[in-house]
Order: sequence, then structure tokens, then C-alpha cells
Amino acid sequence: MIPKLPSPDSSLAFLREGYTFISSRCDRLGTDLFRTRIAGRPVYCMRGAEAAQIFYDGDRFSRKGALPPTVVHLLQDKGSVQTLDGAAHHHRKAMFTAMMAPESIARIGSIFEDVWRRRTAGWSGKPVVLHEEARWMLTAAACEWAGIPQPDAVVDRRAAEFGLMVDQAGSFGPANWWAQLRRRSTERWAQGIVSAIRSGALEVSPTSAAGLVAGHRDPEGQLLPVDIAAVELLNVLRPIVAVARFITFAGTALVEHPQWRQQFAGGSDDDRADLEPFAQEVRRFYPFFPAIAGTVLKDFSWNGHDFRPGSWVMLDIYGTNHDSRLWPDPEAFRPERFRTWDDNPYRLVPQGAGQVSKAHRCPGEGLTLELVKTAVRLLAEGGYGVPAQDLSISLSQLPSIPRSGLLLTAAGPAGRGTV
Repeated sequence: MIPKLPSPDSSLAFLREGYTFISSRCDRLGTDLFRTRIAGRPVYCMRGAEAAQIFYDGDRFSRKGALPPTVVHLLQDKGSVQTLDGAAHHHRKAMFTAMMAPESIARIGSIFEDVWRRRTAGWSGKPVVLHEEARWMLTAAACEWAGIPQPDAVVDRRAAEFGLMVDQAGSFGPANWWAQLRRRSTERWAQGIVSAIRSGALEVSPTSAAGLVAGHRDPEGQLLPVDIAAVELLNVLRPIVAVARFITFAGTALVEHPQWRQQFAGGSDDDRADLEPFAQEVRRFYPFFPAIAGTVLKDFSWNGHDFRPGSWVMLDIYGTNHDSRLWPDPEAFRPERFRTWDDNPYRLVPQGAGQVSKAHRCPGEGLTLELVKTAVRLLAEGGYGVPAQDLSISLSQLPSIPRSGLLLTAAGPAGRGTV
């Protein structure tokens, strides 16, 4: 018999505690699985590497009906790859994995570096918010990489809209409604791009991200409807822009652990050998997704419980990344732990678990790593000033970010030192 929380509903507790809600109760109950209700709906909460493998492998779960409509509309929308299951999901996902060849990942890193250097050349002694600046730079870089470079005025608008999609996904009420309204503007922009590519008015490489989306055909050989293709184009661009959070966390880590900035600023291959371990520890340590939800598709048993179709389940992403059984001293920022990383797909799960080719795991993790590594190198080399500010991170804010967004100035020591 799995434990059941005594409270009739845990919605307020989940909103109050955020990222630590599931893991704190698992610790208290001495279990990796318990039952409760959220928004009046029965839910099973699970954590750990074994739970991640159960959740992602074997086509046991569907994403349909697993998230509130307000979240789905902002982050995925109807008809997107994440709302598909089985063969349809694998067929659509192959389009995304085709974009992630090593040379394509290296290319976006190079584009992002060029955008970074152009953008930061305009910084002055007045502080800028790295999180906002990184969003702008990633929007510009993502569009250029996808084959649809945009003028700065368009980047201004799109960066703000992509930001709202991420920032307000966990909110309810007017803030969420405003973000959804702004998303419709982004969708119309994407629909125009897809239509222009298909009509020949806009020429792009058929192997570019925009070209692959516009030309993708379903298993029956039909082009995706324009609105669905537009949603999938946004599902290429928006996650890239969301990497701004990891970049901001990486910058925060450089401020709080200056020995790493000093090492990466050295410039030699040996100095930069730990860039990937550093980026991986940023992804493990800092809060990104709190949890992922699914609905059971078929009967299975785990941890002494029989799961039935239709059951709602939440996998603790943050708690699994901070599970002391998997990560010794999990609350310490220690990039060196990844020098001998075994690449276990069920232990490090900031963007999901399992094999990309077989599960719902995000295919863009290699791209995320490349962008974070590039940003860390550029931050370390830049010697940007860091004014006095509040870099605390609230684990009850969904999604979270340092309170100041990480203020930087163009160069020179200030306040807390330099990045």
C-alpha cells in the first residue's frame, strides 16, 4: 500500500513549495511514490532514477491530458509533437532529431557567439539584465540558425513573446491570459513564415530547421497543416530561447564560484576542458522544470502498486537531480562530478529522461550544452562587472531565476567582483 497524504488537496502546498514539494514528502514518508490530489485530481508523485526509467521507457505514459490547458497552450499547443504518442510521436520527433546533427549544433554555437559579440559591444557602464539580454541574443541566433534571420525590431518582439511563454507557464489568471494572447501573435508570424516557404516567396535550405518544418509530411505523406507546422516551428525556437535561464544560472555560478571563471578565462584547451562538466552541473544543480506529468496508457506495476490506464502521474525532475542516492552532496555545486560522468539517461534529467530516439526526452540537450558552454566561455573572457544585487533563487517560484536576473556592466570590477 503506497502512502497517501492526509490533506484532501495539495494544490496550495505545491504552489507554496514549488520545486521541493515532491522530494520533501518522499523524504518524510521514506518512499519514492505517494498519492495525493492536486486541483482536486488524484495524482501519483514519484522520484528517482528507477522512477524516471519507468516514466520514460516502454510507452507507458501519454502527455495528453497531463498538464493544465493553460500550460499546454503556452509551451506546446494542440497538435504538437509532445501531444502525440506511439508511432505518430516517433515519426514527428524524427524531424526534430534531424536538426541536431553535430555540425548543426556547432553552427548554432558559432552564430550565438557572433550575436553575443555584436550585442555586448553596445553595453555601457549602465547595468543590463543578463537573463533579458540572453533571451534577445538567443532569439536572434535561433532564427538565423533556423534559416529565417530577423531584423532587430522583430527580434525585440519575438524575444519578449517567447519569454512570456516560459515565464507565465506556471501562472494562472490575467498574467497567463496575456501571455497566451501574445503567443497568438507569435503563431501568426510563424504561420506567415511557413506559408512563404511553401509558396516559394521565402527561400530557405530544405535542411534548415525552418525548411524541415515547412516540408515535413505526416505518415500518410501529407504536409502538416500550416497552423500545426507553425506550432512546431515555435517548438524549435522557444526551447532555444529558454536556454537563457541556464545561461543566467551559469553566470550566477561563475560569480559565486570565481575559481571557475578564473580557470575558463585562461583560454587554453586545458583551461576549457571542464566547460562541459560545468554546464552539466548547471543543468543538474539549478531549478529548471520542477516535474513532468503523464497519464497512464496501459496496466503496469511498480513499487508495489498496480497503475491503471488514465491515472495521473508526476515525475519529480528537480528532486531526482538532487537525490543524494544518485548525487553525493547534491546541494553543493561541484562540476568535477561530471569529469567521469557515465551519461546515465535516468540520473541527470533536467530536460527529461530516457533515450532520445525511444522516448519523449528532449532532442535538443546537445544544443543546450553547446549554448551554455559558449556563454560560459564568453562570460569568463569578458570580465564583465557585477554590481551589488540579490542573486537568491526562490524554489517556490515556477519557473525560477535569480531575483536580479544577474546584473552585469560592460567591464571592470564593481560590487561583488567580475564574472
